[in-house]
Amino acid sequence: MSAVASVEVVVCPPFIYLPFVSDYLRGKAIGLGAQNLGHEAQGAFTGEVSAAMLADYGCRYVIIGHSERRQVFHESDELIAVKFALAVTEGLTPILCVGETLPQREAAKTEEVVRQQLLAVVSRMGSAVFQKAVIAYEPVWAIGTGKTATPSQAQAVHAFIRELLTEQDEATASMARILYGGSVKASNATDLFRMPDIDGGLIGGASLQANEFLAICQAAAS
Repeated sequence: MSAVASVEVVVCPPFIYLPFVSDYLRGKAIGLGAQNLGHEAQGAFTGEVSAAMLADYGCRYVIIGHSERRQVFHESDELIAVKFALAVTEGLTPILCVGETLPQREAAKTEEVVRQQLLAVVSRMGSAVFQKAVIAYEPVWAIGTGKTATPSQAQAVHAFIRELLTEQDEATASMARILYGGSVKASNATDLFRMPDIDGGLIGGASLQANEFLAICQAAAS
């Protein structure tokens, strides 16, 4: 791990594996996160996992608004903002996913969609919250498809996100961490991470292959 000691690494396993991964990571320099959380702080919501439960198992991060939550489970921008707020209240660092579908990109609506997704959170929590939260741009058309936005395409949206934050608060924009998540792999990680506004990656399928994931971490460290 010495080669990637300068890289912040977080793993986000499915809920059922959190206790085992939490035990394994104890004392190690790898953070633990969850892939989702429930939309209420407490109450009778059978099958849901609250932010407080995640904190009990040592989670420091939680992914909010992943494209599958938006597309498959039809989570709205407003619901995602509620979840984001719950995570912050419990001391978790939200990783807010934003991004457009292929039809939206082809209709030149990428910036419109991303703006709406981000401002839903800003209107509830204010922009300064992104000094401690993380944003992940994940173009839906590039997730699990093998397609990847070119470094310049990804950079353009990341720059737009940072400019949008600058309009709200310049200090927040400079501190915000913006990750790229769209079929990142060892072969393209270096070129993506060289872009000035891409601060890291939200890794999907490649994270399930140890050597591939380590190579991506090394690319981030270089």
